[in-house]
Amino acid sequence: MRTTTLGRSGLEVSRIAFGTGGFGGQWGGFDEDTAIAAIRRAHELGITLFDTARAYGTAEALLGKALRSELDHRRDSVVIATKGGTNPGSERIRDSRRAWLTQGVDESLRALGVDHLDLYQIHWPDPLTPAAEVAGTLREFVDAGKIRHAGVSNYDSAQLSAVNETALNKTVETVQVPYHLFRRGAETDPLPYAREHNLGVLAYSALGSGLLTGSLTAETAFDPSDWRSRSSAFRGDLLRHNLKIVDQLAAFAEDRGAAVSQLAIAWTLAKADVAIVGARRPASIEKSATDLQLTSADLAEIDRIVAQAVAVGGASPEGID
Repeated sequence: MRTTTLGRSGLEVSRIAFGTGGFGGQWGGFDEDTAIAAIRRAHELGITLFDTARAYGTAEALLGKALRSELDHRRDSVVIATKGGTNPGSERIRDSRRAWLTQGVDESLRALGVDHLDLYQIHWPDPLTPAAEVAGTLREFVDAGKIRHAGVSNYDSAQLSAVNETALNKTVETVQVPYHLFRRGAETDPLPYAREHNLGVLAYSALGSGLLTGSLTAETAFDPSDWRSRSSAFRGDLLRHNLKIVDQLAAFAEDRGAAVSQLAIAWTLAKADVAIVGARRPASIEKSATDLQLTSADLAEIDRIVAQAVAVGGASPEGID
């Protein structure tokens, strides 16, 4: 498993991260024992970065249970990244005020059973909380030893600039963005800003919310609790259109001895520092733990194949983008 330094944070991490969003209730049910086995298998394969969030229900506790031995005895063998600043079900769903973030970071520490978090990220930008307050709270967490590094998720360049150009300059060291072959807006914003300011870039939904796994068909039925059951991109003509493109990508991948999921991850890693990949079963993460590297000619051909793709959004605190 290849590793990288995550921007100016200095964190050395695996280029593939294990994401636990699939355990958060928005993707249908799952078997806990199988999920724990998948997490443990990921670590066996060399994945050292594990991404979770307060908003993912019991995912933090599940991750802590799966990695208990490492967290208790070999703490530096894993990098734990979590996210806070959302309050599902409340009147203020995005909440980055100091009191709520402080409650959240303490709850994350307890759920994971650790005394510090390697990376703590603001999950979604909160337009009602001043950037200086957000930066100040994150700095307090660092100074108190609760977190080692701070980042943000789903921020654009203007929001990144605002939080990093306060009196507490450069508090934020990483940015997490939705990024895959069917969702490329990050290439315009905020990736250029992140590169200019040496922010580590973590790309989530690297497999297009399942679209790039090669396992979906036009007849795939999603559990009612799965947000994809309410997304136009995962049904009807839009899904059929994009699946034809996935078939072309799969043929291109096969010529290189790879699965389409491996091609999608390799493409993401050509653009971002880390690709966050979810898995509910050990076999799924085994398939995703790829070392495939693409040439400039490969990337150009992939761009040609996906040129007519329909953009695919994702879930947000308020619903579906």
